[in-house]
Amino acid sequence: MSDYRDLWQSLNMDLERHDLLCAALPSLYEEVYLNQPGRPQGMNYFNAVIAEIHGMRVAELAEHRKQGGKVFGTFCVFVPTEIIRAAGGVAIGLCGGSQFWVPDGEKVLPRTVCPLIKASVGAKISRTCPYFESSDMLVGETTCDDKKKAWEILNEYIPTYVMELPQMKREKDRQAWIEEVGIFKGTVEKITGKKIEREHLREAIRVENAKRKALKRLYSFRKNDPVPISGKDALLVTQIAFYDDPQRFVERTEELCSELEERVTSGYGVFKNGAPRIVIAGSPQAIPNWKLHHLIETSGAVVVCEETCTGTRYFEHLVQEEGETLEELLVNLANRYFQINCACFTPNHERVEDILRLVHEYRADGVIHYNLSFCQPYSIEAARVEKALKAKGIPCLRIETDYSEEDIEQIRTRIEAFLEVVR
Repeated sequence: MSDYRDLWQSLNMDLERHDLLCAALPSLYEEVYLNQPGRPQGMNYFNAVIAEIHGMRVAELAEHRKQGGKVFGTFCVFVPTEIIRAAGGVAIGLCGGSQFWVPDGEKVLPRTVCPLIKASVGAKISRTCPYFESSDMLVGETTCDDKKKAWEILNEYIPTYVMELPQMKREKDRQAWIEEVGIFKGTVEKITGKKIEREHLREAIRVENAKRKALKRLYSFRKNDPVPISGKDALLVTQIAFYDDPQRFVERTEELCSELEERVTSGYGVFKNGAPRIVIAGSPQAIPNWKLHHLIETSGAVVVCEETCTGTRYFEHLVQEEGETLEELLVNLANRYFQINCACFTPNHERVEDILRLVHEYRADGVIHYNLSFCQPYSIEAARVEKALKAKGIPCLRIETDYSEEDIEQIRTRIEAFLEVVR
């Protein structure tokens, strides 16, 4: 990575501790990613993004702010990034996926909070994440009680705006969400000083839809046997989508997809024909949380799809781009996000139906329900998901873990035993 110390210094980061964080990533990335055989050439761009993970994009954000632009840090797939973009702002995904930040999070949060929340809070209060330090405002949401309280803590360090997401999907809840999206638009306009017009929002919708289409195309190639790309690489591309420049990301992902198309035509795969095919369902996996995928794919199976916030929940469903007025486009926007089947909703039968559909579409042999420790919404839904899958004769394994390495061999043993069942 190039020398960005002056930039990090200008962001008031703790450089000494940041050096410790950065020192751990290269060896982890080499073990998990660079040692994979047969990787597509198109992954070289995404390798470079990781190599510069706290550099190139952070420098772009600094230049954006220098020109008077605003940066909004987000944590969840429910934040309508189109509104931020329409107001000339930049949205950056901030979820923390490293054990490095957990001890700092535990200084102000109970231990019995999920590692994602503890790492996110820890990343901010330790001043070791340049994306937090580049943000003018954080945007939280009410998808779980632990997050709601975490926003109160983060607000002591940086302005944190919270969107209220309804917990049911009745018509009156949809109307409330439409109103909430409108209120968010007003907040973003106030922060950026730019009034959003219909054409601004329509163009922002087009850009974000292009990203969703590119990811959907990428995932479509994973339906083949043999698969032309590993689950680890597909996960990495989706994780990077949260913070890369959208237009550049689309160009590079489409290039990768063209290469995958050629691989499918020639029958080239990164796993042998008939390798067990696994769908991951459950909690999100933020960078650098590659633990479960790595264990599965070094045990002889391939991950073909993720029913997670770092998977299909992020890109399924497009926003309808046609609308005669700004208000109509805002309704279209709200309607798209309201289709996401997060575990925060009750009842949530649609999520179970989604998992069954994905198993069919991706020709999966089994499902691993992944649960971050203390992530109650997904933990509670796990039993219902398992019951529905077993009723259809689909094997299911429930894994609950955190970001530490202490349980790696135990999980590997369970996965290997599960794969004996699905083979």
